[in-house]
Amino acid sequence: MGSFTAGVEPLNIPQVFIWNGSRPYWRSGPWDGQILTGVDVKWIYLDGLNIVDDKEGTVYITFAYPDSGFFYAYVLTPEGILVETSRDKRNEDWKRVWTTKENECEIYGKCGPFGHCNSRDSPICSCLKGYEPKHTQEWNRGNWTGGCVRKTPLQSERTKNGSEEAKVDGFLKLTNMKVPDFAEQSYALEDDCRQQCLRNCSALWWSGDLIDIQKLSSTGAHLFIRVAHSEIKQAKKGKIEEILSFNRGKFSDLSVPGDGVNQVKLEELPLIDFNKLATATNNFHEANKLGQGGFGPVYRGKLAEGQDIAVKRLSRASTQGLEEFMNEVVVISKLQHRNLVRLIGCCIEGDEKMLIYEFMPNKSLDASLFDPVKRQFLDWRTRFKIIEGIGRGLLYLHRDSRLRIIHRDLKAGNILLDEDLNPKISDFGMTRIFGSDQDQANTKRVVGTYGYMSPEYAMEGRFSEKSDVFSFGVLLLEIVSGRKNSSFYHEEYFTILGYAWKLWKEDNMKTLIDGSILEACFQEEILRCIHVALLCVQELAKDRPSISTVVGMICSEITHLPPPKQPAFTEIRSSTDTESSDKKCSLNKVSITMIEGR
Repeated sequence: MGSFTAGVEPLNIPQVFIWNGSRPYWRSGPWDGQILTGVDVKWIYLDGLNIVDDKEGTVYITFAYPDSGFFYAYVLTPEGILVETSRDKRNEDWKRVWTTKENECEIYGKCGPFGHCNSRDSPICSCLKGYEPKHTQEWNRGNWTGGCVRKTPLQSERTKNGSEEAKVDGFLKLTNMKVPDFAEQSYALEDDCRQQCLRNCSALWWSGDLIDIQKLSSTGAHLFIRVAHSEIKQAKKGKIEEILSFNRGKFSDLSVPGDGVNQVKLEELPLIDFNKLATATNNFHEANKLGQGGFGPVYRGKLAEGQDIAVKRLSRASTQGLEEFMNEVVVISKLQHRNLVRLIGCCIEGDEKMLIYEFMPNKSLDASLFDPVKRQFLDWRTRFKIIEGIGRGLLYLHRDSRLRIIHRDLKAGNILLDEDLNPKISDFGMTRIFGSDQDQANTKRVVGTYGYMSPEYAMEGRFSEKSDVFSFGVLLLEIVSGRKNSSFYHEEYFTILGYAWKLWKEDNMKTLIDGSILEACFQEEILRCIHVALLCVQELAKDRPSISTVVGMICSEITHLPPPKQPAFTEIRSSTDTESSDKKCSLNKVSITMIEGR
């Protein structure tokens, strides 16, 4: 496909490669007889894949349909990305299941020899323990291809050079790693491997530089790195290991479907010292406080190296906050997209639990959109960019990430804006992870925000991707009108949904548009967004489009839009309601005792 080709490399241990011309571009990691060990994905998604080695020099891939009710296809795109798609035999829609390009770490040799890549780190490349950058200036500029070199010679090298130090080398264990390229296969117990390697300076088990090493989230293998004795002492002194264990029985809302226990090793995330965060936030001074949520307070800070950060500090008295913290660590650590807020690291010390995010200088969307002065600076081009970005972020959560994520609390307050007013979806404490064959779920504990919840979720506890689509539709109407649904007031209608429906029936949609963006050259595009919004807020989930269809509609890739039916929550005020309302009303006619408002 273009300059890219894909196939099986049979040397040593079989593995799948994508080449750009003659150069490796992506590598699956070795086949261990059951899985490709470097593919960081639950293998339910690749069930049926097999690599056959007939031991006579022939190696080939086979695929058996794991589910007779679906068709499967693998496509190599012109960009060099291998995509697995599936289609239910009952319909014509192909859905993306898995892709080789989840993040920048998937690029072959991203961090050079003896460097390893972790997409959750910032920067993503670091040297293996006992190594340092070969070209420091280039490394600091973000050019990591030069890789790393050993800091301290191994015992045999020290002895050969007449060094007085003769202490035995040791090994550092790295877990969940995509092992380096050119691995040679040998079967032995761990201790036997260790002794054999120590006896032979050249017994590295790799024929050359260690290249294309990647930290994975759940799959991968243990990688033992031989280092000088002095490095072993430093590693033991500075080792920090914390494990959060989510038991399915106790926190069913936080578990990956099908898993008995979902463990997250916090050592896989960058750990930031509490004192460093206290200094960065001026001891969590009130002047640096950005806001407060169910999780706890959020503070602005600046690290010593000059990076601006936002620190979410778990309130010790908040049970809800503890569950949100656990959920957020599980979810956000596995996601990476330009329209999702980026997690920089975390802090776990005693009772202190904090998440550290990139700082968004323009705060949340609601701070600008619903302020009569600041709203003037959000012209239509900017608002459309925000709409499109939110849609693409939601599409990633529902379809393109390694997990299927239902956000459950999409609202203007959870959309952050960077310095260029690019939107970033935030607050993943309420999210749920869906299995590949799961369409919806039920809960007795309804969480979210009044005005954004779909009717089936608010009143019956049922939620799905279409629940997020409903929230997106409300958000779309708010962005176009500059008015907040939860505090919307009209003499006839309780919600902006009802008012928009009235104007649609009267063919008078221009009345809904914020006057500061109502220009003739943008009118068609704005009216199209209102049309899409009304389709998103349909009463029945089955009548709402998927987020992939919504993005296509917004970007005019889908030209024909069906007419909307009457949306949810479009009640007309009675005369009694009107007479008794002397001030703005924030009701939306939903009453359920299990809701936890935010």
